Amino acid sequence: MANARFIRVVMSIPQFLVYLFLCVVCILSKPTEKKDRVHHDPQLSDKVHDDAQNFDYDHDAFLGADEAKTFDQLTPEESKERLGMIVGKIDTDKDGFVTEGELKAWIKKAQKKYVYDNVERQWQEFDMNQDGLISWDEYRNVTYGTYLDDPDPDDGFNYKQMMTRDERRFKMADKDGDLIATKEEFTAFLHPEEYDYMKDIVVQETMEDIDKNGDGFIDLEEYIGDMYSHDGDADEPEWVKTEREQFVEFRDKNRDGKMDKEETKDWILPSDYDHAEAEARHLVYESDQNKDGKLTKEEIVDKYDLFVGSQATDFGEALVRHDEF
Repeated sequence: MANARFIRVVMSIPQFLVYLFLCVVCILSKPTEKKDRVHHDPQLSDKVHDDAQNFDYDHDAFLGADEAKTFDQLTPEESKERLGMIVGKIDTDKDGFVTEGELKAWIKKAQKKYVYDNVERQWQEFDMNQDGLISWDEYRNVTYGTYLDDPDPDDGFNYKQMMTRDERRFKMADKDGDLIATKEEFTAFLHPEEYDYMKDIVVQETMEDIDKNGDGFIDLEEYIGDMYSHDGDADEPEWVKTEREQFVEFRDKNRDGKMDKEETKDWILPSDYDHAEAEARHLVYESDQNKDGKLTKEEIVDKYDLFVGSQATDFGEALVRHDEF
């Protein structure tokens, strides 16, 4: 999902200005492809889910596709040993059992590894005092710095307005309200679309971007204008005509000619089928020997071929580091 709505500009100011310049160029250029603001959870694997043939789909789902490839080099004994080590990471409450919920959370984390990698890359830049936390002051100073001293910058961007918007999102991500973000809270700040409690801010920011007349709604022309610029063309591409039909038939559910917050949320954050939940349920069903609804380490390792095979995860690399996931 390379959705511009969800990309945070968290870089040095010179890089930031280059990014903004490129955005302006893109906006002024005639669009050739539809802008996609809709966030979908990615498929767990591009392989067919057919356990009668192989467990490749399950391996990709449990480990992530990139990690799963590295298990091709491991023996069954190595796979079992390393799978046993990973069970301790999945069992977050340390009660000796892996529940469907814990397995679902693990699968989602494995599939969202790119999100956590992105946060790790930026953490040191913002944690100025190296205390393992990022305060709002640290983020503000690194991101905006001396630009806040100039109320009328030459580049035309309103940095104070941008900072106010960032502060609003930071406060929503900061669950305890102390204006200091833990790594999880900072992840929610940078990637709000990944957290249920942040979805309202995703909708609010999207509406602010598209609602040009400021009436609190998105009408048809604003909806189309966010995706396509006529740029003097008399004829619209077919995909634009299709989007007009989509707006009338599906987006505007109450047929009042505009989208409100709930309709916008249904559009950009659809309630997709939860593949991670389905896969977690499948793994528990296939591995739960005593049918108590939860898995022991022994039950998981006994079905190692389902989870990782004799070739299976990035454990070859991840467990050498002992800090993966």
